[in-house]
Amino acid sequence: MNTFAQSAVAAWQLLVSGDPVLLAIVGRSLAVSASACALACGLGLLLGAWLGVARFRGRAALLTVLNTLLALPSVVVGLVIYLLLSRSGPLGFLGWLFSFKAMVLAQTVLVLPVVTALTRQTIEDAERAHGEQLRSLGAGPLVRALLLVWDERYALLTVLIAAFGRAVSEVGAVMVVGGNIDGFTRVMTTAIALETSKGDLPLALALGIVLLGVVLVLNLAIAAVRGWRERVDGGGGEGSGLAVWRRPEVRP
Repeated sequence: MNTFAQSAVAAWQLLVSGDPVLLAIVGRSLAVSASACALACGLGLLLGAWLGVARFRGRAALLTVLNTLLALPSVVVGLVIYLLLSRSGPLGFLGWLFSFKAMVLAQTVLVLPVVTALTRQTIEDAERAHGEQLRSLGAGPLVRALLLVWDERYALLTVLIAAFGRAVSEVGAVMVVGGNIDGFTRVMTTAIALETSKGDLPLALALGIVLLGVVLVLNLAIAAVRGWRERVDGGGGEGSGLAVWRRPEVRP
């Protein structure tokens, strides 16, 4: 307990003083995770929305594969990305191994199934509730997918939180492809693992506090946005994409 108390005090001092090593690691970690989430969400939202409204042969098998990828081990992703980016790999000419770009790629691969699966479930539920109405107005699958994404935009904010949480807490894949190089590829999770093994508990604890703080702030922000939306819309969803869309009139 005494060791924990001393480490906590030292960690607080690092946070208050704005330790440059601590700030550099935090900034790099947030940059990697934000970049990966931007890429994964851009593709995952579109793919998930399409899967939510589309019906085709083999869809059940595809969804089974997608749900399986939700439990994809991060070290396996790291190994695959490592083999692809190594000198003898098909992407070795890029020279991305042990770099910022390699970590972004690994986190994107990990986050993409999460965004796609959660978006698909949200849009599919909305399709059951409003799909018949939209089809009666002449909306095709693509239009329905886009309208439902807009209508469920506040619910999909939780998908972004889940994606960022998955990315920022990742350690296995970024350790493999990034190498945990001091000043270049060391992020919060890999630094916590390294500093704990070295016995530098204050820095590890300070990074853990920052990591928890980031997730807490994001969740509070999402709760505030959703609460504001409920107050403005009165809980009825007025002004949504479904309320304002109409089939174009055909004039003779």
